[in-house]
Amino acid sequence: MEEKQPSPTDHLANERTFLAWIRTGIAIMAFGFVVVKFALFLKQVTLILGDGSKAIPLPSKGYSAIIGIALVGLGTIMTLLAFFRYKNIERQLHAHTFFPSLTLSVFLTVVMILTGVLLVIYLVPSI
Repeated sequence: MEEKQPSPTDHLANERTFLAWIRTGIAIMAFGFVVVKFALFLKQVTLILGDGSKAIPLPSKGYSAIIGIALVGLGTIMTLLAFFRYKNIERQLHAHTFFPSLTLSVFLTVVMILTGVLLVIYLVPSI
């Protein structure tokens, strides 16, 4: 009996999903980079304006750099986990044992929700 190979559409769908995770990881890393650079920009504006000028109210906490670096790290971890998921699904397709898994999706959803909540908590006092 001849064993049926997975169809090319299965592999292409797996690859499209992988690339979507990669794009998301890159976007999160880029956002983190922007947050870090914006924190540096605010520090430079503070130095230029001096301590006596209150023209631009700046947040008293300096967590922007930490948040930005954490977002770059999250994007990097997301990219790595996406690769592992891609290879796992590829093996399952070849072995005809594919079953959907929500582990990565649930993990990243929880992490992004927590990140969003922490960002809201950080930003609300500056309103």
